Amino acid sequence: MKRTGISPLNKRKSAAHRLAALFFSLSLAWAATFAWSISDPILPGFYPDPSVCRVDSDYYMVNSSFCYYPGVPIHHSRDLVHWTQIGHCLTTETQANLKDVNFWGGIYAPTIRYYEGTFYMVTTNVSSRGNFIVYTDNPAGQWSEPVWLEQGGIDPSLYFEDGHCYLVSNPDVGIWLCEINPKTGEQLTPSKLIWRGTGGRHPEAPHIYQKDGYYYLLIAEGGTEYGHKVTIARSETIDGPYESNPSNPILTHIGRNAQYHPVQGTGHADLFQAVDGSWWLVCLGFRPQSYSHHLLGRETFLAPVRWDEGAWPVVNGNGTLTDSFHVVEPAATGSDVSVSAPIHTSFDDDLGLEWNYVSYPRWECYSMGAREGFLRIISADVGIESNDSPAMVCRRQQHMTFVAETGLDFSELMEGGEAGLAVYMTTNYHYRMGIVLEDGEHKLRLTYRLGMLEHVMDDGHFSRVCSNMTSDMVTRTSILRVEGTADAYTFLYSLDGGKTYEKVGAMDTRFLSSETAGGFTGVYLALYSQCSSGAGSIADFSHFDYTPVE
Repeated sequence: MKRTGISPLNKRKSAAHRLAALFFSLSLAWAATFAWSISDPILPGFYPDPSVCRVDSDYYMVNSSFCYYPGVPIHHSRDLVHWTQIGHCLTTETQANLKDVNFWGGIYAPTIRYYEGTFYMVTTNVSSRGNFIVYTDNPAGQWSEPVWLEQGGIDPSLYFEDGHCYLVSNPDVGIWLCEINPKTGEQLTPSKLIWRGTGGRHPEAPHIYQKDGYYYLLIAEGGTEYGHKVTIARSETIDGPYESNPSNPILTHIGRNAQYHPVQGTGHADLFQAVDGSWWLVCLGFRPQSYSHHLLGRETFLAPVRWDEGAWPVVNGNGTLTDSFHVVEPAATGSDVSVSAPIHTSFDDDLGLEWNYVSYPRWECYSMGAREGFLRIISADVGIESNDSPAMVCRRQQHMTFVAETGLDFSELMEGGEAGLAVYMTTNYHYRMGIVLEDGEHKLRLTYRLGMLEHVMDDGHFSRVCSNMTSDMVTRTSILRVEGTADAYTFLYSLDGGKTYEKVGAMDTRFLSSETAGGFTGVYLALYSQCSSGAGSIADFSHFDYTPVE
């Protein structure tokens, strides 16, 4: 998403050019006041399965987190374009039991709803006890302990009406409904099958809405791949029978009209009404790159919806996402910065909300107080090829083209210790560039891990330069850098504080794609410490910079 800027006029331009430029600048001023233009994901990178609720003029959105901790990120917006992360719904080990969870498991699709002063988030831990609810009166604060539910399946959603709370999920092929007590989890009515969908595989992601005397049931079908789609049915009573929309699906990119669209796999949607009465839809999709592979994960997109009285909702006029459109709401002051802005992390304070861990972290592996201005990562008894809480912090890759770098003091590595920067899809699909202490010598090592294949290469130039520098000079000026494009990751380092860089190697992006590596997540950029001889190897990171490249 971008706000378009305009450069100053050249005084020598013709009067016609000046008039055209004046008209354009006035148009931009109008747009800045009344509308924002959207052309990108509203949440780029690994933010799948979006769900939105509105409270007055505030919008709140949650997304799946799978094996990553904290669980279920929550964002806030007042204009539908700028989204600021305000916290996570699952911030304790009892809320997010992620012990040794792999990249197919963990916390699946959440739904967020608001009723009579309370926010409810319902989701599934497929690696633990199933469906549960947490609730709060402050979405940026602490959420309750889990309230476990009897009805199984995945993708649970809640609908509130006249003091009643209804749960929908898919414990069997199709969508099932029951009434529950959301504060205790007690199931008050038997589960009832209300719709099997239109015949697509994996009917899931159900949400119920009430409008114009009908209950509308929105679901996803086709699997979260290229054949994904959104379908809808309606009934005069909440428990059915539900009539399928004759124009289903209402959103999909499987057709010929979207075969060349830069976004594919659109589905898993949620509808909501804006302050001005307009209707909108959030959904997931992915952006293929490098021979139709996708690496960033499933991202969050927004689309306008026309929903006339008594009629079926129509998404964006033709059931596909558009390249750009306007959100006709004033932009809020103090909104989040553009997702295309560079990000600098100095490690002076606690890690920001954008940083995650694999599984529930071993807190003893991390310190920001041991050395002022540094993030200290101390190796655990497992490395980053383990699901069981490796000593690693990571943030999402959100752009196909970017530059990321970190400063590393490796002077306290143990024998067998390794620390560095990784491009990380899963435990066994990642690229990492680390400094290793081996036989008393520091080496720069680049490792490509592709399933059961592993290639390791040491950089001889690094060792030669290090041997001619004092330990203090090396550790004070060592920078590790990765440059990403649609087709390749290139790894570089600097021993003069970033004045010059030496290339170590490069590798195709597509080997880390969802199509190759599997799982339901996206690529992360990670800082890590590990040691072949055990826990306790120390690495100090001075900063982390992430710069999107237009």
